[in-house]
Amino acid sequence: MASDSSKLWSVFSLVAALGGAAAARKAIDKSWQVSTGKKPPENPADPDVEIWEAVAWAATTGAAVALAKMYAQRRAATYYYKSTGTLPPPLRKDGQ
Repeated sequence: MASDSSKLWSVFSLVAALGGAAAARKAIDKSWQVSTGKKPPENPADPDVEIWEAVAWAATTGAAVALAKMYAQRRAATYYYKSTGTLPPPLRKDGQ
């Protein structure tokens, strides 16, 4: 049973993280266009992209996607806990 719940949590957590990251990326793309008036850089490593733009894009997307994934996984863990009465296997502390 523990193995099944661990697999279930792995899938559930992955789906939540991917969904959160996709939503964050879409919001970042839109806000970049609104704030700069330009499309986001397709490849910040491209030498034709100005360095300030590449750095700003990398910092913004990195932080926003990481935060969205963390938030989505926390929500998934809360849902898992409410559904099963226990924390997901990777989040359990010794003795739980």
